[in-house]
Amino acid sequence: MSARDEILGRVRAALADVDTSADVAVPAAPRSAAPPGDVVELFLERVADYRAVVERCSVADLVERVRAALPEGGRVVVPPGLEIEIVGAVADDHLSAAELDAVDAVVTAARVGIAETGTIVLDHQPDQGRRALSLVPDHHVCVVRADQIVPDVPDAVTMLDPSRPQTWISGPSATSDIELDRVEGVHGPRVLHVIVVDP
Repeated sequence: MSARDEILGRVRAALADVDTSADVAVPAAPRSAAPPGDVVELFLERVADYRAVVERCSVADLVERVRAALPEGGRVVVPPGLEIEIVGAVADDHLSAAELDAVDAVVTAARVGIAETGTIVLDHQPDQGRRALSLVPDHHVCVVRADQIVPDVPDAVTMLDPSRPQTWISGPSATSDIELDRVEGVHGPRVLHVIVVDP
């Protein structure tokens, strides 16, 4: 008998005399208060709190803003489904980790933005690419449509498919040592540049 079987056996024995036929009311998940004002403005503010670069633009200005956000003369990779044309960018065709590490920046779309926490969620659709694409290059430019921004985490969860891989991003990658010296770029991009696009 495995440890798992032993634990489950104990749980079943403990619940043997519990009536499971009665309906049990499940309380609704607690919801935080609605964020004040415009959720897009709150999202911009919270993303900036993480030391990320964040800006807002129109669809007409998007290509120019993305170009300006990229390191000058740097090598850029994009997921194959990204619908933003970036001159000189290489489409990710399963580049190796070493090849991704040699890239200066990546541009992706996002699945959802969360205003309350300033978090961006990627679920790795074709316009977002595989997980390594958003973790290995040192500079991540992420495009979030204003209509993808929701007030809080429960709202975001309802929009996500739990069977898909997900990457939740709250600012550039950072960690601190025991003396609280902040080090950026240890386990993800050192620079996060978020562009929120108005319809």
